Amino acid sequence: MDDMVNRATMIRDLPPDEKPRERLRALGAGQLSNPELIAILLRTGMKGENVLSMSTRVISGFGGLAGLARSSFAELCETNGISEAKACQILAAFELGRRAASLLPEDRSMIRNPEDIHNLLGAEMSMATQEKLKVVLLNAKAEVIAVQEVYQGTVNSAQIRVAEILRPAVRENCSAIIIVHNHPSGDPTPSPEDILITRNIKQSAEMMDIEFNDHIIIGNRGFVSLKERMGW
Repeated sequence: MDDMVNRATMIRDLPPDEKPRERLRALGAGQLSNPELIAILLRTGMKGENVLSMSTRVISGFGGLAGLARSSFAELCETNGISEAKACQILAAFELGRRAASLLPEDRSMIRNPEDIHNLLGAEMSMATQEKLKVVLLNAKAEVIAVQEVYQGTVNSAQIRVAEILRPAVRENCSAIIIVHNHPSGDPTPSPEDILITRNIKQSAEMMDIEFNDHIIIGNRGFVSLKERMGW
């Protein structure tokens, strides 16, 4: 009986119409559920629980796919049925997804509005557990030259030096920049400090003949354009 239970935890032993890999091959990855995609990564379940059931439990245990994507190696390894190897597979898959999501909009190379910035960095920054501040460097055609991380940790006016933010623009001789940072709380509403930082950067950028196009705050509940909010 134990051997039968253990065999049932293998993807290859599931009924044909329930095998995630076969369904992916026939229908495409976009047609699979989140548990099915995670099941392909995990490959095997555990005694008394097949891999699809385990994948559903793991996702639910982290409060959904977004929570799983933010999980750490240690948190995953503390989850019943997740070995170090499985934890590595999950973390690697999410990191590849974040990198791909950041690259796709950049292939278009054009920033026309705040939504384009959110497409470029939203997937990565909305799931970050620490505050990060990045500078998007643009040329005269509003094409992305580079995205550089300047700060990680607490982003506040006492710690941020405007010179550090503008240095990449000076070094790359770009004509315009956009500042992007995230709120790990999920709420993108600007704080008074966010507004103060924005004013300081805008004033200094104008003095250096660098166009400051916007400051975008990203959370998992959306994003806010400080340019639109402050009406400059």
